Formats: sequence, C-alpha cells, structure tokens
Amino acid sequence: MNHNETHNDASHGTVKGYLIGFVLAVILTVIPFYMVMTGDFSKVTTLWTIITLAIVQIWVHLKYFLHLNFITEDGRASTFSFLFSALIIVMVVGLSVWIIYESNAMMMY
Repeated sequence: MNHNETHNDASHGTVKGYLIGFVLAVILTVIPFYMVMTGDFSKVTTLWTIITLAIVQIWVHLKYFLHLNFITEDGRASTFSFLFSALIIVMVVGLSVWIIYESNAMMMY
C-alpha cells in the first residue's frame, strides 16, 4: 500500500466546506461592522454581539479552515496539539507583558 492509499482525504477540506466557512466568516464580520457603523444599537448590545460573534467566528475558522474536530482520533490529536500550542503562546505573551509592566513599575521608584 503506498502513501496515497493510507492518507485520509477526509482530513482535507472540500471546496464546499471552504465556501461555507468563507460565507459564515463574512456574515460574522458584516453583522458587527454594521452595528458599529450605524450606531442604532446600544453600546452594551453592540459589545456583547461583537464578543459573541467573535467566539463563533473563531469556531468557524477552527472547523472549516483548520479542520479541527473531536470526532476522529486524528482530529482529537490535532485539536489537542493546537490547544496546547495556543496555551503556550498565550502564556509567553501574557507573562512577557506582565514582566514588562512590573519592570516599568519598579523603574518609577
């Protein structure tokens, strides 16, 4: 059996999947943009809509473009690898900002 026969083609996206992801991403971008540009909604409503749709858009990108899922064994491994990498990046950036802020505060004395 050669490499092509053992490779799971289901892990790669289809044109239909990419189009669905693209359309959802555009819709999830246009709605908050419209809310901010028109100013017809309260600030609290606009803020919560932006936050909610941003979280949904993150999920859309992870599902349709990065193909992360928990259904298959390979999908779970990929998802956990992604989450671990994201955690490390958040820790490095967050701790760096904290160290810089604390260093700046100590320089003021």
